[in-house]
Amino acid sequence: MKLISLIVIFLIFNFIPAFSDENLEFQKWKKNFKVIALQNNISEKTFDTVMSNTKFLPNVIKYDRYQPEFYEDTKTYISKRTSDKKVSKGLILYKKNIDLINSIEKEFNIEKELLLSLMGIETNFGTYVGKMDILSSLATLSYDKRRSEFFTNELLILLNLIEKKQIDYKTLYGSWAGAFGFFQFMPSTMKNYAIDYDENNYIDLKNNVDAYASAANYLKKIGWKINQPCFYKINLSNDIPKKYLNVSAKKLKNKKKLKYFRNYINNNSFLNQNLDDFNVAIITPDKDIIPDAENLSPAYVVFDNYEIILQWNRSLRFSLAVCTLKDKFKNEF
Repeated sequence: MKLISLIVIFLIFNFIPAFSDENLEFQKWKKNFKVIALQNNISEKTFDTVMSNTKFLPNVIKYDRYQPEFYEDTKTYISKRTSDKKVSKGLILYKKNIDLINSIEKEFNIEKELLLSLMGIETNFGTYVGKMDILSSLATLSYDKRRSEFFTNELLILLNLIEKKQIDYKTLYGSWAGAFGFFQFMPSTMKNYAIDYDENNYIDLKNNVDAYASAANYLKKIGWKINQPCFYKINLSNDIPKKYLNVSAKKLKNKKKLKYFRNYINNNSFLNQNLDDFNVAIITPDKDIIPDAENLSPAYVVFDNYEIILQWNRSLRFSLAVCTLKDKFKNEF
């Protein structure tokens, strides 16, 4: 018992200085960041009001280093996010908002199934939008070195939206990565694609009207093509050149027309010949978490729409899950 007490005391006294040092460095970073913010048209009043209570959040760093996309295999990742229970919940939501969703589908030419799928996977249909202080999350990730430039830019954009009174900073609670609302928009997405659809002079991404319309507007602007395929699961022959196997979501490489890849796809008759002139890529998503894997399964041939979802979230498995759930909804209508 005495030994355990000594260990606890040792951990406490070794953790507190480290944590205190981190907080001290974070406060120094915040002073330097203030200079950058003021140079980017953020008033001192806005900065002091909004940023005074921001804190370094150690858990945000942990979440960043341990994302499901980094360790869950494709089968597990997709099955968790596309269950029959999720489909049923989405259909209930659709029936409650049928007129709104149908009108947005028609106006923006974006399938309702895709909107339901994205909302279902991002926030379980608005029931879990996140409880993290977004300003502190973005500040922590900006202070951190892994993707500092990206998150610094996102934080500056958010401060500009607050400065222009387009967003109420008191409502900014969401994901650990700084995403907000029913569809988890990052600040840059809010700036470029969010719309005040109900025309009340305020963009509320936790309100169905603005949220659905903003998501549809985003998808339309980045090029989603209605009634075109997203992906097909395939069985690859072992002689496919390895350069055609994409394992990273950063950029899909070595795209070819589908007819070129037919020779490397076993039992390819299920792929309609009308698709032969479509530019496609081959992905083998599990090989990024099992680098030495010899197995070419699972493998997928992916189309332009798949890459559109990659713009939403740079994850091979996320895009597969979204398109899978979309197809499940389509089977219900």
